[in-house]
Amino acid sequence: MPLTATEVKEAKPQAKPRKLADAGGLFLLIQSNGAKYWRYKYRYAGKEKTLALGVYPEVSLKTARQKHQKARDQLADGIDPGEVRKVEKLTRHLAAAESFEAVAREWYATKMQTKSASHKDRTLRALEKDLFPVLGNRPIAAVNAPELLAALRRIESRGAVETAHRAKQTAGQVFRYAVATGRAERDPSGDLKGALKNPKRKHLAAITNPADVGRLLVAMEGFQGTPAVKTALLLSPLLFQRPGEIRAMEWAEINWTESRWEIPAEKMKMRQPHIVPLSTQAIELLRELHNLTGRGRYVFPSARGASRCLSENGVRTALRTLGYDNDTMTPHGFRATARTLLDEVLGYRVDWIEHQLAHAVKDANGRAYNRTSHLEGRAKMMQGWADYLDNIKRPTNADNVVTASFR
Repeated sequence: MPLTATEVKEAKPQAKPRKLADAGGLFLLIQSNGAKYWRYKYRYAGKEKTLALGVYPEVSLKTARQKHQKARDQLADGIDPGEVRKVEKLTRHLAAAESFEAVAREWYATKMQTKSASHKDRTLRALEKDLFPVLGNRPIAAVNAPELLAALRRIESRGAVETAHRAKQTAGQVFRYAVATGRAERDPSGDLKGALKNPKRKHLAAITNPADVGRLLVAMEGFQGTPAVKTALLLSPLLFQRPGEIRAMEWAEINWTESRWEIPAEKMKMRQPHIVPLSTQAIELLRELHNLTGRGRYVFPSARGASRCLSENGVRTALRTLGYDNDTMTPHGFRATARTLLDEVLGYRVDWIEHQLAHAVKDANGRAYNRTSHLEGRAKMMQGWADYLDNIKRPTNADNVVTASFR
């Protein structure tokens, strides 16, 4: 039963702290010294947390319930109310929460919760390293285009042109959030179009010659590393999905019955669910690794702890160890390898290949394919691709590859 104001007022302390439950996780904590505290117990991202809502009688039962409802609304929107509280405390010392840093941290806590861990880390690093030192204490409404450009020029001056462009995009999002929340009149980043140097567009290195691919695959077989890193390396050419999608693979996403990897929309660049048919070779690799990491969430857990997935540099470092630097082959390059050989050597349908790469593909009527489109054909293609890779990685054939159709 929910608490009444009388029950809260007359609740007496005991030898040990005790709790009086209200509803929805709200409770009154009564310390042995008689102090009474409002608390909200909730779960976020699978973890149990507690949020302080005030001290009784300064905060009445009615007010505590109002604060509790606000926190529950935040939780329903996918926002951790505890993190919001931390941001509020952190920004309280800044000028009336109107500084660039205060608004940026509020934007980050509100808008970045659903982004990938790598994207959140990169964004926060840009804010704290490049933008806050120059703009952090400035009232956000007073920041103009020349000031923002000065901060971006500092990044550009150290040769990080692409970082400068990303920082400009991040700053623009912060300013637009400030406009939407009534803390600024306009976004000055829009005035800087063309002001920064153009980044050099460099295609990610990839090996597409069958003989060279065969030698790479042989080298990968001999890689001496942790089982998680080696399996992620060996699966990269078999699956040819984006490196971030592979390293964040979860055991719950593996459909053993249907022999496929089912990736939820929130993990995909195009924000559409995706299915990757698994060849017998891929299934074998996964089953071997399942004996080691199958009790955890991630297929490829980090060496620093099973609560996070493999670092974005795991497969890249493995390639470097094998003698393949960023100018020769990259983890992302396995996608270009598959795209080229599936089309030019094995002759599979381009729309199947593009669909399997999770690119936006439309049918003759301009309608986007759904995730199950041509699934049977794509499954045969993925098995044919795995068989082809097995064929060209034979050391005896690596220097004189004979290509064939495996469909």
